[in-house]
Amino acid sequence: MIIIDKARCIGCKKCINDCFVEAIHLKNGIAEVNDQKCIDCGHCIAICPEKAVATDKYDMSEVKTYQPAQFEVPPANLLNFIKFRRTIRNFTKEKVELAEIKKIIEAGRFTPTGSNRQDLSFTVVKDELSEFRSLVLNSLKQQAENILAQDNLENKPLRRYANLWLQMNKQFKENPESGDKLFFGAPAIIIVSARSEVNAALGSANMELMANALDLGVLFSGFTVLAAQDKKVRDFLEIKKTKQVVTALVIGHPAVEYYRTVPRKKAEIKFK
Repeated sequence: MIIIDKARCIGCKKCINDCFVEAIHLKNGIAEVNDQKCIDCGHCIAICPEKAVATDKYDMSEVKTYQPAQFEVPPANLLNFIKFRRTIRNFTKEKVELAEIKKIIEAGRFTPTGSNRQDLSFTVVKDELSEFRSLVLNSLKQQAENILAQDNLENKPLRRYANLWLQMNKQFKENPESGDKLFFGAPAIIIVSARSEVNAALGSANMELMANALDLGVLFSGFTVLAAQDKKVRDFLEIKKTKQVVTALVIGHPAVEYYRTVPRKKAEIKFK
């Protein structure tokens, strides 16, 4: 719950004016919170000029006071950073450190979520990567066989992938160390699951940018997400029944170097 330090509160109403759910009011000149309305978004903690607001629900040691030198990012640099990111499908054998993985997850954890649900969960696959790869490829093989056995328009877009999945599974069975077209030799995978696809997707985008800032590369593996519909894969990842696998970030040190950004289609924009 939100805690107001009555000795510090000056009744400035900044927290009241910024509270979207109108959970705060003044009582005898001091802010008071209606816990039934509060969604624990923390805006009142952030906006209080006197540090009079705290919470016992989360770790207050995580709170950082704004300092321009530590917080501000030049807009042009940020845009260039976003433009320069590339999907990586060629990784070195260098390991991804646990400290790096934790920073990447932090970027996802602090991404905004609808109604402040904070519903993202993260499964890190490192030590059992070979077993996970086998499960994913087996799932894709089964889906490929079903797709190729049914000649209908719905499956037509997936038919070109079906043959690839069969080939990938065959190569893995024959020689697990060669031709990894699933994870491309990356040493770590982070699976992001959530109740809301939008929440998980937003968090994953920030996670990729953090990985790039750490000089790591990321591949968003749609094949892995598709395979995660399989109960065996979900059980391995320990995904809760209330959540769905939304993204799979394949992470490692890039074995390629890029020198410039690339062009894109013009934005489709309507001003009203």
